[in-house]
Amino acid sequence: MEEGVGFASMKEIKVGRYIIIDGIPCKVVSIDVSSPGKHGSAKMRVTAIGIFDGQKKTLLKPSDGEAEVPVIAKKKAQIVSIEGNNAQVMDLETYQVDTLPVPEEMQGKLKAGEEVELIEAMGRHALSRVINQ
Repeated sequence: MEEGVGFASMKEIKVGRYIIIDGIPCKVVSIDVSSPGKHGSAKMRVTAIGIFDGQKKTLLKPSDGEAEVPVIAKKKAQIVSIEGNNAQVMDLETYQVDTLPVPEEMQGKLKAGEEVELIEAMGRHALSRVINQ
């Protein structure tokens, strides 16, 4: 099992939670449940968006199955500079500086010196939201 990965019952998966599909941590945006057939259990179709790449992913599993879930850590960081669609951010605990892509919904809204929340999963980071001062 990869570091930073756990398991959850498919019944525990809810919209807004995180799940791993094709080895990529994703945020669940919708769940469809089909009724059980004559010879089987109900199936769940989970649609999610990749945290780091923004790609839409779909997972189809029986509702009594298990799914991989990422261990998510949230950290505070400060924006050092912005260049194009990338932001240089400094972790406020470790003072490590990383350059991260700015999500579409945050483009044009970030300024140097602002505090942001980072999501860390499976050794990767992504900008999550601006922390209001």
